[in-house]
Amino acid sequence: MSKSATSKQNHVLELLDLFRQFGYDGATLSKISQSTGLGKASLYHHFPGGKDEMVETVLTTLEQGLQQLTLEALQTEGDALTRLQKMCDRLNKAYDSGQKPCLLAALMLGSAKDMFQGRVSKLLQVWIEAIAAVLIDAGMDETLARQRGEDGVILVQGALILAQGLDDPAPFRRIIQQLPETLCRPA
Repeated sequence: MSKSATSKQNHVLELLDLFRQFGYDGATLSKISQSTGLGKASLYHHFPGGKDEMVETVLTTLEQGLQQLTLEALQTEGDALTRLQKMCDRLNKAYDSGQKPCLLAALMLGSAKDMFQGRVSKLLQVWIEAIAAVLIDAGMDETLARQRGEDGVILVQGALILAQGLDDPAPFRRIIQQLPETLCRPA
């Protein structure tokens, strides 16, 4: 891997945190430069497409993280409850027990919504389908399993928003703890 590619990768996590915190519109080039330590010329060297390319790169990293966080946990051996608990444990770590906001929610605000709606939708659909697949494997009806997959994502995303709004991660921690049993409960 080239030195330039390595340097670019090093800044992706900084960009992720920045876009999580400020969204697309609020993450100005000035804030991006300050966060990454790169001047404007260096930013455009690493990301010739500007802020749009930065977000696209961050979303690609997020897709890879989704694969590691949720899909791999959900595709492991064990019963549905165990697999969902593994997913929740990883989500809890990724969101720092509810301390970090969700990038997907931040990108659905302002001018970014039209630009990134398709990518965000795809990420959410993959997550919903992965949860539903675990529940179907456990014998749940497909329609109900799909609804429960949606419910799972709603609960996690809603808890993240509430935790940020209240400046209190307790709601997120509670949802993450209860989610596996909530999703696996009988119809």
